[in-house]
Amino acid sequence: HCASAILLLCLCSYWGPLGIAIGFLVPPILVHNVDDLDELGYHIRVMFYITAGFTTVMFILVIMVFQDKPEIPPSQAQLQAKHILSVGSSYAASLLRLLRNLPFMLLVVSYGINVGSLYTISTLLNRMIIGSYPGQEENAGRIGLTLILSGILGSFLCGIWLDRTKLFKQTLFAMYILTLIGMLVFTFTLSLGHLWLVFITVGTLGFFMSGYLPLGFEYGIELTYPEAEGTSSGMLNVLAQIFGIIFTICDEKVIDKWGTLAGNIFLTCFLLIGTIITGLIKSDLRRQQANVENCLSTVSGTYFCVSNVIQFLIVDAKLTHPTVSDYRKTFIWSTRSKMCTI
Repeated sequence: HCASAILLLCLCSYWGPLGIAIGFLVPPILVHNVDDLDELGYHIRVMFYITAGFTTVMFILVIMVFQDKPEIPPSQAQLQAKHILSVGSSYAASLLRLLRNLPFMLLVVSYGINVGSLYTISTLLNRMIIGSYPGQEENAGRIGLTLILSGILGSFLCGIWLDRTKLFKQTLFAMYILTLIGMLVFTFTLSLGHLWLVFITVGTLGFFMSGYLPLGFEYGIELTYPEAEGTSSGMLNVLAQIFGIIFTICDEKVIDKWGTLAGNIFLTCFLLIGTIITGLIKSDLRRQQANVENCLSTVSGTYFCVSNVIQFLIVDAKLTHPTVSDYRKTFIWSTRSKMCTI
């Protein structure tokens, strides 16, 4: 169940980046670079009408279709967490426990740096590209699309990898190091004059940087179990937004004063700090441990029940060669009489 949940989260997380990818691709097509302000305003207005119509439809669908919560807990760990949290645990108390959870707080900071850097690059990418390749507005949009789509692929492949290995910290640490390397390569190849090379470097950077997003959420859930998943995910999102705003404002000022190269080095330095912080996180996989304990409990209960049935048939009922029907009837009787439970 937990493996399926990891892959499901990675699959669901595709749609956010896909919307961002469309945001890179469509606006340069709808809004042309023209000198006439009236014509420019008309194209922008049409784009906003399309966006408003689409989001309105989504709003209605969310109200009509979405459930508040699943009818059946998706895993044994969630069933246990639901029972624990139902025993008088407030949101404020849960938040305080998360703030005292050092591994999770380190993850919050490192996640905020990574995702905040992604938001900054996404926001300023058009300016970076146009600064080095004037007149390439549409290609700048395509490069942004490449950044996000490669990240979707990264999320998918990492989701499969986590399903098979459960190596949360190792995977996140490797993704962070490769993000740092990708940022360095992008920084020092942007101004070489080869647009095809920018597509490759940005795609590589996006594969690791955007692919990191769902992995951070999953690792946060592991570190904070049995706290509500919405609380831990919310904290990760909040700090990512805060870092994104701060980085975008600061990086824009750095680019204004010293150029794109200095702005990218600014982000690279923070990604190096995030990599070090990720390496310091203690891997405390609480949800995995809860699932293992529940599985062992179920196996132990099954073994005890089967042992009782065999003992009853051979010792008490004195059946030398019990049939399958004897086993089935005795098993049903034993569970109903609570001789054994599973």
